[in-house]
Amino acid sequence: MDAGIQIFSGNSNRPLAERISRHLDVQLGKALVDRFSDGETRVEIQSNVRGSDVFIIQSTCAPVDHHVMEAVIMADACRRASAHRITLVTPYFGYARQERKSAPRTPITAKLVADIITASGVDRVLALELHTSAIQGFFNIPVDHLFSKPVFAEYFKSKFPSVKENMLVVSPDAGGVERARAMAKVFNCGLAIVDKRRDQPNESAVMNVIGDVKGKQCLIVDDIVDTGGSLTKAAAALIEQGATGVSAAISHAVLSGPALTRIENSVLDELVVTDSIPLSIDAEKISKIKQLTLSELLAKAIRRIHNAESVSSLFL
Repeated sequence: MDAGIQIFSGNSNRPLAERISRHLDVQLGKALVDRFSDGETRVEIQSNVRGSDVFIIQSTCAPVDHHVMEAVIMADACRRASAHRITLVTPYFGYARQERKSAPRTPITAKLVADIITASGVDRVLALELHTSAIQGFFNIPVDHLFSKPVFAEYFKSKFPSVKENMLVVSPDAGGVERARAMAKVFNCGLAIVDKRRDQPNESAVMNVIGDVKGKQCLIVDDIVDTGGSLTKAAAALIEQGATGVSAAISHAVLSGPALTRIENSVLDELVVTDSIPLSIDAEKISKIKQLTLSELLAKAIRRIHNAESVSSLFL
């Protein structure tokens, strides 16, 4: 790898950053990312980045506000140290679900965060499975949008060899149909939809299953699992309609509130997630949850960005 590339990590997901750096055969750059005694974020880039192509690895997961501040302060430090280009690699982009006005006098926080990131000196963003692709338009800088489809496809193809005959991909709501359809094309199998009505944030009621799921091994595909209510209710509805089993492939394991209890007590056979967000100690103890790494995919994308090669060709 060209000596001009440097990889730095915030504190949100250092294990993933270390795995990425190993794939790239590049050592993580030295940086102090800590807090002062009053709680303010303290950053000191300890490697020389003048003229370098800098990649900052930072998922803006919980505590979201703090990790956003770490990312933008690191970017500002690199900009002031004369880095040639700064790319924020954010495997999980927090605030993505606040991408529109959901009620009168509410903010569009995803746009605000995009503006803050751009103002910090970030030249480019590399994100994975944004809640909606339209978020790319919130940035006035280039955004490379990756998908976890290749990672999940490799795992489930080995798990279910006869996918075409036995498998059905399921979208847990109408808004996720495009994502589910893309996965169904990979497996060359059918598609079903769970129609749900969300009465208030983090709560939903499954209304109806659209499609024939009887005798099928169902794979629910989504971008985020938060409290687990929608996911576990969807799985229960599929079993009630005759599915032989239900697994889930969900990119971002937020897993807040009662999520772990719900998943453990659900009819799900398996919940497969990525390491865009590190699993808590309690989540690691749940046998139904399996985590796959994005490190090779992200490393390939970083290498292509650095070499001015196509990133979209990773998904062709």
